[in-house]
Amino acid sequence: MSPDQRLIEDAGTLGVALTVADAARLMRLLEELQRWNRTYNLTAIRDPEKMLTHHLLDSLSVQADLHGTTVADVGTGAGFPGLPLAVVNPDRRFTLIDSSGKKVRFVEHAARELGLTNVSAIHGRVEELDVTEPFDTVVARAFAALPEFVREVANLCGPETRVLAMKGKLPRAEIDALPHGWRHDHTRELTVPGLDEARCVVVLRRVI
Repeated sequence: MSPDQRLIEDAGTLGVALTVADAARLMRLLEELQRWNRTYNLTAIRDPEKMLTHHLLDSLSVQADLHGTTVADVGTGAGFPGLPLAVVNPDRRFTLIDSSGKKVRFVEHAARELGLTNVSAIHGRVEELDVTEPFDTVVARAFAALPEFVREVANLCGPETRVLAMKGKLPRAEIDALPHGWRHDHTRELTVPGLDEARCVVVLRRVI
């Protein structure tokens, strides 16, 4: 089975219907990541199969949790989960934020290469951003402990914002330590094909 076919099949088990064109764009993303990685060390994962699992499929696993039309990916790194989600959600607008200049430059390059007109990249610290209106969804993968995470993204959120924290094992202690003004909506376990590690997405809301 070709990597493209495997990607389509495994994405299907996550409830994400990839077209052949989608799969080709996502594999192109990995090719660009590998190429840049040789010079800029954007990700510690270098094996192409692991990249497919740990970057592409892991990103797509939260597709069902997205809400509304505007999505902020906080601490996006080399563009995950934002870039894969932008490929399969052309009608949503994605803002990818990171404090690393080289990673933001890669995100901008990858968005151009993939023709993603629904992606913008911001170089900066998320807690210092000035936004005119809240995002519909804020997502982050392995960004920070939940109490710190919600404090840093509070300026991006309104009462209708769905905040998605992608985690490994269920972080019960972090949920219990959420500061006043935040509530735990629910947690969904994620089963990522080929990834033999615990995964979940913790869904949070701001109470204003």
